[in-house]
Amino acid sequence: MAGYDLVVRGGVVYDGTGAAPVRADVGIVGGRVAAIGIDLPDGVRTIDAAGKWVLPGLIDVHTHYDAEVLFAPGLGESARHGVTSVVIGNCSLSTVYAEAEDCADMFARVEALPWDVVHAAVKEHRNWGDPKGYAAALESKPLGVNVAAFVGHSDIRVAAMGLARASDRRAQPTRGELRQMVQMLTDALDAGFVGLSTIRSSFSKLEGKRYPGRQLPSTYASWSEYRPLNDVLRQRDRIHQSTPNLTSRLEMANFFLQSVARRHGKPLKTTLISAADIKADRTVVRLATTVAALVNRVLGAEFRWQHLPVPFEVYADGIDLVVFEEFGSGVAALNIRDLLRRHEFLNDPGFRRAFRKDMAKKFGSRVWHRDLNEARIVACPDAAVVGRSFGDIASERGILAPDALLDLVVEHGAALRWRTTIANDRDAELNRLARSPQVQIGFADSGAHLRNMAFYNMGIRFLERVHRDGFMSVERAVHRLTGELAQWYGLDTGRIAPGARADLAIVDPAGFDGSGADYHEEPMPGGVGVRRMVNRNDRAVAATVVNGTLVYENGAFADGFGTSLHAGAFLRAVG
Repeated sequence: MAGYDLVVRGGVVYDGTGAAPVRADVGIVGGRVAAIGIDLPDGVRTIDAAGKWVLPGLIDVHTHYDAEVLFAPGLGESARHGVTSVVIGNCSLSTVYAEAEDCADMFARVEALPWDVVHAAVKEHRNWGDPKGYAAALESKPLGVNVAAFVGHSDIRVAAMGLARASDRRAQPTRGELRQMVQMLTDALDAGFVGLSTIRSSFSKLEGKRYPGRQLPSTYASWSEYRPLNDVLRQRDRIHQSTPNLTSRLEMANFFLQSVARRHGKPLKTTLISAADIKADRTVVRLATTVAALVNRVLGAEFRWQHLPVPFEVYADGIDLVVFEEFGSGVAALNIRDLLRRHEFLNDPGFRRAFRKDMAKKFGSRVWHRDLNEARIVACPDAAVVGRSFGDIASERGILAPDALLDLVVEHGAALRWRTTIANDRDAELNRLARSPQVQIGFADSGAHLRNMAFYNMGIRFLERVHRDGFMSVERAVHRLTGELAQWYGLDTGRIAPGARADLAIVDPAGFDGSGADYHEEPMPGGVGVRRMVNRNDRAVAATVVNGTLVYENGAFADGFGTSLHAGAFLRAVG
């Protein structure tokens, strides 16, 4: 066949199914793969992929781009890392139904996004009234990558009950309000949404002036409220995504049981964050994957843990870090949003006693190891402390490490920047999790936690580790990042075959130089004066193709990317 729009020539083609690769050309016409063969004629545009891997575009199933996609629809931090499809609306948060102020209150604290940015994005760009209109609104934008979506339970709960009642532990929805939520979910599934996201985490809090410190609305729901929503998902073979309450492990039984197939019925696809080898408790991840295997194999469930396949390193400005939400004194400090008042509070002797006690706690469910000997300062007006741990500084000053942290926060505020690794620090355990059928490669949290973490390139870093260490075949790793996710989420992407959507990542293994883990930051699109952590390993990704359109090549975006170039689409769940 002649007349190709684009030809990718001479690469090693991994088709996304797990099959062995072949050296071939890929010809694209009209946004679809038209041919895979040898010596295809040149296209209108031809890319030389000799010595490179040609993969289906990577899929990022856990993002919080819900605000950014409205004002910076290119989503360039994903596109530049070979990601061609993202899933938004995770963790009960979406912008489909709730008003701008409610959305800002829900997103700002838990996802560490500027309140003003979220509020302006929804207020200025909202031109939809229902999920169908929302999907059309996204499709009308110059998307740089494909976008699929969950509808958030906090979103529909607020729309049905109002934020005041939806975030009040004593209030439960009326029958009419519950029927309204079921209809909202049904309308979203009719519009092609992949499912419903909820949240149970007790340290996911509201921001804003009205109800700061309350938990996200979805956390106040009873399991009887979830039941009719799950029934709709089960009937439609769609997905329930959630963040569990890690302080209540017995509650996990509800998630496992909800996934089990009912008599003569279907299992409920359920995916939770996160399968992580947390340093605070090395037993958790083994137990989690073992139980998941049992309920899937023995009880017929359809349960998956999401897994970040790289070290879980986090940064903090002062004490602005989500892990401080997991203990009482940390919550008390973060609930004080005025920084002057907060710093006064940090000096209070009673608070300091409670903080020391919380930081010294060795037992119970927790995510953060709280070992300040493993927390290293990376920036501070006092250059003498940079590069040192809080434990080192405490020993020098003759005080305890928690007091050293608080003293520096009081003195320097957010100008004190430090980092620590809370999980996934052991390669052998990372390798085991990457091979586990109970685990999905996901949980990048792209677009959130702007100053805390940056995992936009987790897929490329995963492939680099596979290439370096050989703990699984490259074709299997590609399948885990592409075809496996596309099939489970019901998305029309994730493979290279005649007739398939032409979403491609062209990866140069010669560019695997370890730089993807390096710290880097850039201005956030649309956020005046806001900078965010990002990744940069541009030598590893030679090009990204979305729906047959070359959007990124050799470190540069295509003309009109994110402004006039319409490359991505709203991906509707199939089935």
